[in-house]
Amino acid sequence: MTVIDPLKAATRIAGSGLEAQSTRMRIVAENIANASSTGSTPGAEPYARKTVQFTAELDRAMGVSRVRVKNTGVDSTPFRTEYEPGNPAADEKGRVMMPNVNPLVEMADMREASRTYEANLQMIKQARSMVAMTIDLLRTSS
Repeated sequence: MTVIDPLKAATRIAGSGLEAQSTRMRIVAENIANASSTGSTPGAEPYARKTVQFTAELDRAMGVSRVRVKNTGVDSTPFRTEYEPGNPAADEKGRVMMPNVNPLVEMADMREASRTYEANLQMIKQARSMVAMTIDLLRTSS
């Protein structure tokens, strides 16, 4: 029977959370940066919002469930249109297809990802602190 170090397992779980949220923040930043990226020709599709899906994955070595990015996809929400007759991507009626990116939603996602990242980072710091305190305790008791 394998003995699992709970502090090492907690660190590994939190580390997987850091990786997942880092990917999420990168995708959200890409969405925000392209929030007004239209097609280059009339009728061309603009930038499509990207999404991130997470999944739980069993770490057999540690016997714990970790989070990982399952995949990155494209949001199927329809593109909005705006009247901009001078835009090179405007159709014959002066309408331009705009990305399906809502900056307010993206900022909320970024804030949530950032806070989750910070919580995972704090978990790693706390586990390291507990390991250090345990080592100090063992040194002083012998």
